[in-house]
Amino acid sequence: MKILRYSADGDTSYGILDDDGTIRQLTGSPFDSLDTSGTVTHLDKVRVLSPVEAPRVIGVGLNYAAHAREAGKEPPPFPMLFMKPTTTVIGPEDAIVYPHQGKEVHYECELAVVIGKPTRRVSEADALDYVLGYTCGNDISERVIQFAEMEMGCMLLGKGFDTFCPLGPVLATGLDPTDLDIKTRLNGDVKQDSNTSDLLFSVARLVSYISDVMTLLPSDVIMTGTPSGVGPIAPGDVVEIEISGIGILRNPVVAEV
Repeated sequence: MKILRYSADGDTSYGILDDDGTIRQLTGSPFDSLDTSGTVTHLDKVRVLSPVEAPRVIGVGLNYAAHAREAGKEPPPFPMLFMKPTTTVIGPEDAIVYPHQGKEVHYECELAVVIGKPTRRVSEADALDYVLGYTCGNDISERVIQFAEMEMGCMLLGKGFDTFCPLGPVLATGLDPTDLDIKTRLNGDVKQDSNTSDLLFSVARLVSYISDVMTLLPSDVIMTGTPSGVGPIAPGDVVEIEISGIGILRNPVVAEV
């Protein structure tokens, strides 16, 4: 199932997206119920939004074996976590703003996990029962600031500029997060091409590990890390993140005015 968050005629709704582009509106939030209201529209008549509004975003660093090798780092012994502000989140076709301070800004395709219900101290075996679905994510990063922060043992501003977390286009349910093809295209050229089977820490492991410390809430997002092939973007570029079973997240890059 593909769940879409969209706006039409000034109203924001959730709906179930069918293969022919038909959208069957939900009665409310998918975190409460997947009942439909009877109202039907079409993809051509709506603006697609990020699957969740202003979520808490938890990022995971160096979580693909090939990316750890690419970065010249040893695989971490436990998940390396950070958080991104809610104001980083944008939806499909929204612009990634290249900030005034930007010197080396990179794309990072990622499988994003959306939590469906309150989650606290769940076992790895049960963890996926607490996931509502999955979407495409792009963990945009300003490397000069990020690496300077990491020298001091922290990581926030380099990952935290407004618009630095595109999500979308849909929230897909029923996927196997251990075997999904994931790629980045920059201006049509494939730059990252991998599979979630290369994850060092699985989605189930991440949900269990994080929930041992903090209660995960409905709409929380876990960005599971990026594969090898990260690289720079510039104003005028178009970045596409594609994950099998989910779709394509497309965002242009513009200079901050």
